[in-house]
Amino acid sequence: MTQTTALNKLVIIGVGLIGGSFAQALRSAGLAKHIVGVGRSQKNMQYAIELGVIDEIASDIASALHHADLVFLAMPVGQTKRIMEKIAPHLHADTIVTDAGSTKQDVIAAARHYLSMQSRHHFVPGHPIAGAEQSGVQAAQPDLYLNKHVILTPLPETSSDAIERVCQLWQVCGARVSLMPANDHDQVLAATSHLPHILAFTLMNHLSNTSQPENMLRFAGSGFRDFTRIASSSPEMWRDICLANRAALLKQIDMYQDELKVLQVILSTNDAEALEENFSRARSLRDEWLKNSI
Repeated sequence: MTQTTALNKLVIIGVGLIGGSFAQALRSAGLAKHIVGVGRSQKNMQYAIELGVIDEIASDIASALHHADLVFLAMPVGQTKRIMEKIAPHLHADTIVTDAGSTKQDVIAAARHYLSMQSRHHFVPGHPIAGAEQSGVQAAQPDLYLNKHVILTPLPETSSDAIERVCQLWQVCGARVSLMPANDHDQVLAATSHLPHILAFTLMNHLSNTSQPENMLRFAGSGFRDFTRIASSSPEMWRDICLANRAALLKQIDMYQDELKVLQVILSTNDAEALEENFSRARSLRDEWLKNSI
């Protein structure tokens, strides 16, 4: 990897777990000389200052973007249109804009609507596949992206220089960068991230609707704890993600329900052999995945 030039001014819009960790990783690597934060919560922004995640709280969008080298959009995807509209008039010709949205087709649609051709030339849609169930800048950590995947879904008009610059910055964070069409990204993430979150939320709600939810949870073991860990994630963030990718997610829900129906038939017919075969196939697939992901 070629030598990466430091950013004189990095702007983080949405200084939470994702944006804060990106800022911390680049600061630790000496690649962010001055970091400006933009956010809705003054309390959270003050925490970001106190924790040394950012150097300055922006007074307004115009001053924040003045002479910015890179703008990182790390707010919930439901705010993308509003933020794109606000930043568009203030972007410099050579300012790179990238994002961390868990859905990409809606983000690209917003960029096409609000950003000029010149700005789209420097727009690199992205998605770091990393996180934690806790949110907020207090949860930020400089090694969050170490050995994690980051998917970039550039537009046809995105410049190769902008793509390379964003790739380098993520690699400095320790991430493994891949390029992928936006539609493919949204299909993959619907199955591997968005559906699991819906299942975790739904299982918690299911138990709360039983006759004795306190006893159910009282005796829940580590497997239940592991399975439902992601149900502690931000409801606002996951509301926006699920709605933004609802077509692909609805397809995955239908396919998952088909799998449950197969198991329902197997159980109703007391077919021990088919049940073991189903479980064995799942275990083999997971073991193979784990072996290849090391």
